Amino acid sequence: MKGRLKLLVGAGLVIGANLFFACTPKTAKKSEVIAQDTVVEVKVPVLKYGLPVDSFSIETGKVKNNQYLSQILNEKGVGMGTIDKIARKSRSVFDVRKIKSGENYAIFSSQDSTNQAKYFVYENSAVEYTVFELTDTLGIYKGEKEVQTRQRTAHGVVESSLWNAMVDNGQDPMLALELSDIFAWTIDFFAIQKGDRFRVIYDEQFVDSLSIGIGEIYAVQFDHYGEANYAFIFNQDDRLDYFDDQGKSLRKAFLKAPLKFSRISSRFSNGRMHPVLRIRRPHHGVDYAAPKGTPVMSIGDGTVIKKAYQKGGGGNYLKIKHNSVYTTTYMHLSGYAKGISSGSRVKQGQIIGYVGSTGIATGPHLDFRVAKNGSLVDPLKVKAPPVEPVKEENMPRFTVVKDSLMNELQKIHWEEEILADSE
Repeated sequence: MKGRLKLLVGAGLVIGANLFFACTPKTAKKSEVIAQDTVVEVKVPVLKYGLPVDSFSIETGKVKNNQYLSQILNEKGVGMGTIDKIARKSRSVFDVRKIKSGENYAIFSSQDSTNQAKYFVYENSAVEYTVFELTDTLGIYKGEKEVQTRQRTAHGVVESSLWNAMVDNGQDPMLALELSDIFAWTIDFFAIQKGDRFRVIYDEQFVDSLSIGIGEIYAVQFDHYGEANYAFIFNQDDRLDYFDDQGKSLRKAFLKAPLKFSRISSRFSNGRMHPVLRIRRPHHGVDYAAPKGTPVMSIGDGTVIKKAYQKGGGGNYLKIKHNSVYTTTYMHLSGYAKGISSGSRVKQGQIIGYVGSTGIATGPHLDFRVAKNGSLVDPLKVKAPPVEPVKEENMPRFTVVKDSLMNELQKIHWEEEILADSE
């Protein structure tokens, strides 16, 4: 591409020169001198947070524990009256009471002998920042750093867990969470086994040359129990979604599990020995052991029909009606998510509560139950129908996208293939 651009630029220069001389009047005297264009080099200022670096002395730091904006600015000579005006004026843009310890900030001061603070910049996140003008205007505005993306590929073989497989291969372990989200409806990530493997094409995002996380994921092959599972991103009806190699949606009516990366401590049974009561009785649910406070998600869209405390049993619990067939129950919660009450509408994947040990429990866990037509069924055996696949009129376009991404996936060699080629 660069070679073609050079040829096109070169050809343009030659053609331009020929046109110039062709248009020069033949009657021009030999003594006439054609003025040459003067190239003036303009120095582009280096900007940080949109402010010219060369014009200020810059001091950077991190907000300390129990440190407030008033303390930071007062130490730089900003009066308390000015600080109070800033705090009141900034509320519609950013509430200064929400400044958190550990976040970065920068102070831009004049370069003269007064070293007067002119701007205070607080980084709300790796991308967003808020600028406080400390001049007479006391302006407050938000900005965003430029985010650059680089396309990456990753692959690995599971030895103990998907998370460890990412770490072992020098990849961002957050990619494991992204993959679990994409395949949440088709792969039970509590049943990942040794030998499962993956390869993926994705974007990594950078700010100031530092990686800030995973961007778009374009294509994935995840081999689970020897079966290849594919995910290809595709825009249908102005919405990006993931489809398998046949054009079927990877989204289904229910998530495979109501929380991420835990372990099953007890399965569905008609005669389980109760760990506290020490009697044998049915356990028509699945227990997920997880730390207290772990977010619990609704496995599908629905309406909360019960929010209560069950004495001598499930403790704090929620019951959600998803449709005319299915309801789900979430028990032993330590608390509920904000805004959750009887009658609340919830979305698939929405946090509804947090793991706890209320009621009768030996430790923090979630007792998760599914009822089909009023009868409790094994949650691990529920098969939900898929949502709309790629539409017939979109299949030609999807096929082009899928084939291109599939070809790129095949170029990512598994570890054993590389070893075999080297022998």
